[in-house]
Amino acid sequence: MKTRPNVADVGAFIAAVDDEQKRNDSLVLLDMMKQVTGSEPVMWGTSIIGFGTYRYTYASGRSAEWCATGFSPRKTALTLYIMPGFSNYDALMSRLGRYKTGKSCLYVKRLSDVDLDVLEQLVDAAYKFMKVKYPV
Repeated sequence: MKTRPNVADVGAFIAAVDDEQKRNDSLVLLDMMKQVTGSEPVMWGTSIIGFGTYRYTYASGRSAEWCATGFSPRKTALTLYIMPGFSNYDALMSRLGRYKTGKSCLYVKRLSDVDLDVLEQLVDAAYKFMKVKYPV
């Protein structure tokens, strides 16, 4: 896996985000995820800010490590990594606001498009799920 945790400076990465709104939203997400997870942020690769880790094993027997939750301020949207996916969170998703999803990615154009309290509940529930399913 090419995306691995590293010692790059999270603050410098966020400060270098060109779009002022994404930069400010990233600071909000940084604070929220630090509070929810109790973990310090770590850069994963060159563009993902991760919190906590979990180890999983493929059917082939190969194992890998990934962040338990995190985000990336991409050009088109803020991408939040909700690793368990969204099928168990219908009630929260119905109250969240404007977003798109992938398998484990939540795409939000700007934080003002979503209810921050609901987003925090979603991140918290997903993070706790990962910690129970994949204890370190």
